[in-house]
Amino acid sequence: MARKFHRKDRLSALTEINVTPLIDLAFALLIIFMVTTPLLEQTVELNLPVETAKSQPEEREDFQTISIDQAGVYYWGEQQVSELQLGDLLDTMAMDPAPPVLSLRADAQLPYQKVITVVDMIKQRKLSKISLDTKVE
Repeated sequence: MARKFHRKDRLSALTEINVTPLIDLAFALLIIFMVTTPLLEQTVELNLPVETAKSQPEEREDFQTISIDQAGVYYWGEQQVSELQLGDLLDTMAMDPAPPVLSLRADAQLPYQKVITVVDMIKQRKLSKISLDTKVE
């Protein structure tokens, strides 16, 4: 006996909806947003130094961004801070038993001493997880 795959009553409504494509679309959008969200958090406009392409993928943990613009102004995330306030924020972070990675972003035209000053402030507080952000060619 052969199987028949046509409906007996063509005018009746379908009672089942296939949701598999909808679930696939939702997962694809979720992955896209998870990848692009960390890239949107860097809002201080800087001309970063250039490096060659990275050979290994970078694993992201919790991070706190410290930025220095071309004028030498310090930023803690998006908030503008003085050098003294930056030291106080680093002191607070040093008290944390599991401090986040410090992501240091500095303008390419900035004098080198400004970057070393911040790195020295971080080292004095015995914070060891530092990431220096650059542009990749």
